Amino acid sequence: MNCAITRPSNVSNRLLSIDALRGIIMLLMLLDHVRETFFLHMQVPDPMIAGETPAELFFSRFTAHLCAPVFIFLAGLSAYLYGSKKTYSQLATSQFLFKRGLFLIILELTLINFAWTFQLPPAKIFLQVIWAIGFSMIALAILLWLPRWLLVVLTVLLIAGHNLLDTLHFPIDHFMHIPWAILHDRGWIEITDSIKARTSYPILPWIGLIIFGYLAGSWFTESCNQQQRLKKLNCWGVGLLVGFICLRTINIYGDKPWILAGSWLDTVMSFLNITKYPPSLLFIMLTLGIGLLLLRLLELKQNLPWLKPLVTYGSVPMFFYILHLYILKSLYLIAMAIWGTNQGEYFGFDHVAMIWLVTIILAILFYPFVKLFSQFKARRKDLIWLKYL
Repeated sequence: MNCAITRPSNVSNRLLSIDALRGIIMLLMLLDHVRETFFLHMQVPDPMIAGETPAELFFSRFTAHLCAPVFIFLAGLSAYLYGSKKTYSQLATSQFLFKRGLFLIILELTLINFAWTFQLPPAKIFLQVIWAIGFSMIALAILLWLPRWLLVVLTVLLIAGHNLLDTLHFPIDHFMHIPWAILHDRGWIEITDSIKARTSYPILPWIGLIIFGYLAGSWFTESCNQQQRLKKLNCWGVGLLVGFICLRTINIYGDKPWILAGSWLDTVMSFLNITKYPPSLLFIMLTLGIGLLLLRLLELKQNLPWLKPLVTYGSVPMFFYILHLYILKSLYLIAMAIWGTNQGEYFGFDHVAMIWLVTIILAILFYPFVKLFSQFKARRKDLIWLKYL
């Protein structure tokens, strides 16, 4: 799956396609978080219940499935490109990944968790995607010293083999409960009598994904011209999607079984109803397959002017992530203060269409602030702390 390991070629073009894809991911994430903020009365489990979830809600949630796996894959790819610069040694890359991973974990536990709860001290700590990215970066900082062939083996084992562990659980009083909740079995960890943590993103398969992204970084080197790179993106993207269809069809491994329902739409939703927490093999195959084909398309179309806003959003993902969480929480509290509850104990929208409308409005309103910070980050490369955002 690799070309020779050399320096990146055509760096500006590479950044455009990667940042544009990251920008798409940021906007899909915004859509999902608007749903989580203003559609709490219609929460969906993981996986969803295909026969009981309205199609418009199902597919709105389904689009957001792309976010975490594609973003973590791109994090691994970017780590490779960072380390391939002449000014950085393998040791410097490892140190940077370790420090940035630790920074992200601390950020998740503090600033980001507060954005979700607005509670000090918090009663609940949600260990979500930034936590998973942070731990994955720390793992990559250690694992990148391994031979490439061993990284390939490890990637396959973590992504394709972790579903073999789905039936393995440990009770709360077992010494393995906490480490296993962090690694694979989503659950609650009692920190104190008044504080508990939810391991929303068990980290084993995410580590496999960031390693895969790191390995794919060699596609963006001098020895891989654009034609070769596009071919690899196409082969891997199509291959993952074909593999998803075949493995999902036989219905024996990789996720919970699908069923033939009473209508073709319910059957399609059942077929696509895959598990995110932790991401099943089929979840990764489908989402990453789509992501790689999108990356290929964006490299082909990167000169189109309408991609520039996507590139801007993708250039400062952490700034946008923190900004949108605080704005959404504030908007919800304002809505509650003005209108009170209208959906049981929550304030919420009546229709999924409102989720899409609010997402579009917010994306437009956020853009000037994101652009200003992106320009600031590009201008002030002397500020080392900006590398961590």
